[in-house]
Amino acid sequence: MARQVIKDIHLELRMFPRRVAALVLMCVLLVGALVARMVHLQVIGHAHYSDLATDNRVRLSPIPPTRGLIYDRRGVLLADNLPAFNLEIVPEQVEDLPNLLGRLGEVIELSEDDIQRFERLRRRSPAYRSLPIKTNLSEAEVARFMVARHRFDGVSVQARLQRHYPFGARFAHLLGYVGRINERELKRLDARNYRATTHIGKTGIEKYYESLLHGTVGVREDEVNSHGRRIRVIRETPPRPGESLVLSVDARLQAVATAALAGRSGAVVALDPRNGEVLALVSEPDFDPNLFVNGISRRDYARLRDDRERPLFNRALRGQYPPGSTVKPIVALAGLEAGVITPERRMFAGPYYELPGGGRRFRDWRKGGHGWVDLDRAIVRSCDVYFYDLSYRLGIDRLHDIYGRFGLGRPTGIDLPGELGGLLPSREWKRRRHKQAWYPGETVILGIGQGYLLATPLQLATMTGCIAMRGDCHRPHLLKARIASAVPADTGQLRGWRVTLRDPRHWDVIIDAMRHVVSSPEGTGRRIADAPYSIAGKTGTAQVFSLKEDEEYKAEKLARHMRDHAWFVGFAPVEDPRIAVAVIVEHAGHGGSVAAPVARRVMDAWLLGDKPAAGLVRTSLPAASTPRKERRP
Repeated sequence: MARQVIKDIHLELRMFPRRVAALVLMCVLLVGALVARMVHLQVIGHAHYSDLATDNRVRLSPIPPTRGLIYDRRGVLLADNLPAFNLEIVPEQVEDLPNLLGRLGEVIELSEDDIQRFERLRRRSPAYRSLPIKTNLSEAEVARFMVARHRFDGVSVQARLQRHYPFGARFAHLLGYVGRINERELKRLDARNYRATTHIGKTGIEKYYESLLHGTVGVREDEVNSHGRRIRVIRETPPRPGESLVLSVDARLQAVATAALAGRSGAVVALDPRNGEVLALVSEPDFDPNLFVNGISRRDYARLRDDRERPLFNRALRGQYPPGSTVKPIVALAGLEAGVITPERRMFAGPYYELPGGGRRFRDWRKGGHGWVDLDRAIVRSCDVYFYDLSYRLGIDRLHDIYGRFGLGRPTGIDLPGELGGLLPSREWKRRRHKQAWYPGETVILGIGQGYLLATPLQLATMTGCIAMRGDCHRPHLLKARIASAVPADTGQLRGWRVTLRDPRHWDVIIDAMRHVVSSPEGTGRRIADAPYSIAGKTGTAQVFSLKEDEEYKAEKLARHMRDHAWFVGFAPVEDPRIAVAVIVEHAGHGGSVAAPVARRVMDAWLLGDKPAAGLVRTSLPAASTPRKERRP
């Protein structure tokens, strides 16, 4: 028989209030936790969660500023912004990107380069940023996409301004170009100001004045739906456009200088010696900078990179060449200042020069020598033997000093990136570089612009302008005015220097001799003697390799890349210098027959006002910022 359990009613009555109390306490704790959480959400975390809610509804979109334009000194537009349609993707709005790209390629043709460039951009950009997959869409491509737009969430056609260089290759080495921002540049840029910017100046003026040309980014607050599409604009802070720049170059003169080189490799630099303004800066061969704006194709880049004539190389700023006989006028100036020679001192210049005590013979370019010559005739006929002897008498230290005083051996400080400073050797330099002493024979050839000495065309143009202004040397510069500020550009950082002589009359001696180089029937620059204005100049022929003592130079038996470079430096008019020019034509032979005519065409165009070159489009600058009118040269 089962045992019956008798309930203890009194015990249960005593435990009931405890259970009720425990249940009430639990309810109170749960309600308290709920209230605490509500307080945290509604009060303490209000701002944070309000922002999150707003982000689900509002999207901040950066607005890129309009890049500043670039004009020449007469208002000709050199760098413009043209409207273009780009196909863009917002990665965070795409669920299956590879699938989307495949379907998109059925509507608009996408090359392998387009896809690879997009992937590179995507890896280094936030997922919410709109990134271009293809640029410069045609009207037909835009129409095809708009018809199928409903199939592609996160994809849109955006109207953008794209950099364009109207003159193509003509100003490539001067203006440079803009290109897509890479990872290295992203690390050093102000991320806030470049949030909407995809391009940055890579070379030339575009790079040097990037901070002025870029402008300041704007912001737009958009209300978006659950698919991320914009419903309306809540608020907009417009961007501040970049400043437009007026350069000192003249588009007409640039065209003349380019045409004068006639497709030969070389460089032309023309300056106003009175203030250092660069009037023309040409490096040939050149390239089309428009190819780089949206990313150059592998085929086009390989063609430029592998070209033996190196079109990407800026010869005017980075070409370091032996200056040859172009430096003889300042060597003569050093001799006059040191009292080693006088204008009247004559010497017999035979076919070679031999160092005192014997040794190697240094031959003159003229086989039979020049006979009796004084300083003027030595410069006019470019007598090597005269300058061999003068250089030996001066010594390396005084040669190093005079070259340095005229700016050789260091960058000029022009407002362009990448300038090289050439090479100005000295005893200390050779001991440090080659662990050897300096030899007298090295001094001898240094005096005719050979040996270790290297200079750029820009340096020699600056040197020539310094001679033209009798020691008042100006640093070359390109910026003439900033349109946004409506005032001429401040070139204080480019202030020049002064070459002071013991006897100022020595300037007359040297300049007269340079005038006779062109005007004398026996001058090496006589081929341009028929100019209707006076020219002072100096030709130069720079050796590419050294000849043995008894070896004869025969250009016709040498490969082109082994032939001499042709130089000419000069200024005009002699009485009132308004232009100084340096010209080098690579592997072209004698400066008087090749480089001098190039300089003459440039001088004619500037001083005589030839008709404007074909293709120039003159644009009106804003009235408030138009550069001050100048006397027409």
